[in-house]
Amino acid sequence: MIRRPRLLATTAALALAAAASLPGPASAQQRPTRPAPHLIQFGTPKAGLPNVIVVGIGGTIVSSAVARDRWQSYGGDQGINDSILISRVMPELGDVANVSNIEISNLGSGAIKAEDMYNTTRAVDAALAEADAVVVLAGTNIMEEVAYWLDLTVRSDNPVVITGSMRQNNTFSFDGLANLFNSVVLAASGKTTCYGTVLLLNDEFMAAREVRKTDAVRINTFEGGDSGVLGAVDERRVRAIQAPARVLKCGTPDWRTPFDMSTITPQQLPKVEIEYSYMDAGRESIDGMVAAGAKGIVTAGHGAGNISTAQTAARNDAVKKGVVFVNTTRTGSGPVWGGGEGVLAGMDLMPQKARILLQLALAFGKDEAQVRQLFETIGLPDFDMSRRPRPTSTSAAAGR
Repeated sequence: MIRRPRLLATTAALALAAAASLPGPASAQQRPTRPAPHLIQFGTPKAGLPNVIVVGIGGTIVSSAVARDRWQSYGGDQGINDSILISRVMPELGDVANVSNIEISNLGSGAIKAEDMYNTTRAVDAALAEADAVVVLAGTNIMEEVAYWLDLTVRSDNPVVITGSMRQNNTFSFDGLANLFNSVVLAASGKTTCYGTVLLLNDEFMAAREVRKTDAVRINTFEGGDSGVLGAVDERRVRAIQAPARVLKCGTPDWRTPFDMSTITPQQLPKVEIEYSYMDAGRESIDGMVAAGAKGIVTAGHGAGNISTAQTAARNDAVKKGVVFVNTTRTGSGPVWGGGEGVLAGMDLMPQKARILLQLALAFGKDEAQVRQLFETIGLPDFDMSRRPRPTSTSAAAGR
């Protein structure tokens, strides 16, 4: 996996910048103009070290608080760019990997749109065509969603680690430097090859599908759900203790999902919404979502995915119009099974992650049956060793 030390080729760097800056239809009108993304190399590349590209899309890690002791109060004027952040972990990081950076955006979590996720995947794909691993810097508010999106769409099986911080760069308790350092250490180790995207914060890394944010402000906010953590980074020591099920497909065409962003445009990603259920919930929001053009709706139901009588009536009417629904639970854990015409089971996916899978499945699936199949396969990975070849008694004895 280790490549010769070098600056990234000019053509590759240009391709990476182009992929990172693909515009959406309304970008120029709604957002301030940014300079074209460009690749920055840190230090002189060293022989024998892997090449890691840090792709930045914004978040708390590059933002500031109103004062050093006010880490729950945003709005300070001391925001920084990626290059300043990375320079703070040099030269130590230079002994771990040959590090370069491209900042494709600097957005808060609330500003992220489908086109931004599309562009992020294209940038990561371009980076992994040149580098050995990628670290993505993003906002923690929706990091669990960004992680799952990348997990489903990135084409390379090389390591992808997403990280950020819970506290701003100008506060006493800024956790971003340790998270950045640990993420590059993990990515450079190669130990998560074929894991897909993993999320690292607070020394631990977790699978993109399973990870969830559990606290609004604490730095130990991310947990791995029922599956727990995949491993940990302690200074420069990496220990991986388990793996996502997709590692069983490592090295085969089945490792990749069909969700190849290079084959579609951002405008082909359909509108998919989430409907929350509660006691005596009305139908108005579902009707409004359908009227606004939603092609899919995920319901976050009570208990095992149940919704109110009024919501059920609205769902039935929407299904007749071709809208696809996915049942999930608002409880935070536990599977939801069953379904019916126009209604899919969300299994144990969180509502916001079921929304991502539904958006991609609708974009790439030719009909409801194929969308359902994508949920039952890609959406429900299974660590099945029953069909793996087993050593013969002779070879097993020889290994003793």
